[in-house]
Amino acid sequence: MGQVVDQTVTSENWNELTDDQLDVLERKIAGKYLRIVPWGAVVWGFGNTLVWLSLWPLVLLDIMPLWLGFIIATLNCSAAYLPSHEAQHSIIAGKGKPLRWLNELLGHVSLIPFAAPFRFMRATHMEHHKHTNDPDLDVDYGVTARNGWHFLYKSILRRQPGSKGKEAYSAALARTGQNYIMLDALIINIVYISVLFGMAWTGHAIEAALLWWLPKNISLVYIEHYLSWMPHHPGKETSRYRDTRAFKSKLGNIISMGMQYHIIHHLFPRIPLSQHPAVYREMKPILQRKGCDLGAL
Repeated sequence: MGQVVDQTVTSENWNELTDDQLDVLERKIAGKYLRIVPWGAVVWGFGNTLVWLSLWPLVLLDIMPLWLGFIIATLNCSAAYLPSHEAQHSIIAGKGKPLRWLNELLGHVSLIPFAAPFRFMRATHMEHHKHTNDPDLDVDYGVTARNGWHFLYKSILRRQPGSKGKEAYSAALARTGQNYIMLDALIINIVYISVLFGMAWTGHAIEAALLWWLPKNISLVYIEHYLSWMPHHPGKETSRYRDTRAFKSKLGNIISMGMQYHIIHHLFPRIPLSQHPAVYREMKPILQRKGCDLGAL
């Protein structure tokens, strides 16, 4: 087996491998990309938050026009989640490692523009991985939709007052005995709402809305579209090789947040996002043999 596994997978020989040999080769390919520290994501996370924070004095002191601040803030909020996502999976450093402090700090700091608690996001995201596409247990199943317009409707609707769209997250924490993490969400929401009301009270309601509230809500739709809906559509299968798909985005890999290759993330969550295209290209013949939905990618 070892001799066959060491061969390069090509269109001429991959069909000759047994399922066991494919599994060994799949793990061997993935192993080359594990334990790589994504320093780009670290710089991205801290830098993105710093830029967003700098918008407030620049706009309030009339150094930067509000319309430009709004555009940059929307980009900041949209870019805030992925560095934290790397930290949620302990890709920078796992427990007990020297850089664990950096992993945790990045997770918290990068989410500031997004007004989201890191521990809450990590705990619920792990449940998504455990129960992908399970209508009762997958915390992200609420954005499953027939098409893009249906997704947009559901994404906006589930954030309206009185909506039950977020109950899956609190239920997941209760189910896993992590109710204490709800305190993080409460604190973050109090700070977020206090800043918005404080700004409005002092005559800066428009600035607060265009530098935080609206960018945050626009980015939520954007992130849910590419991270939660597109890679798992139509959301009907739960097996390892079929619960996530690859897809070809008309806007390219960067604008789609690198999610064209999200199937690699679900197969090997500890591989950095920046490495997904390379892993996909090397692993594609195996994924085809496994019956994965690779779309036109």
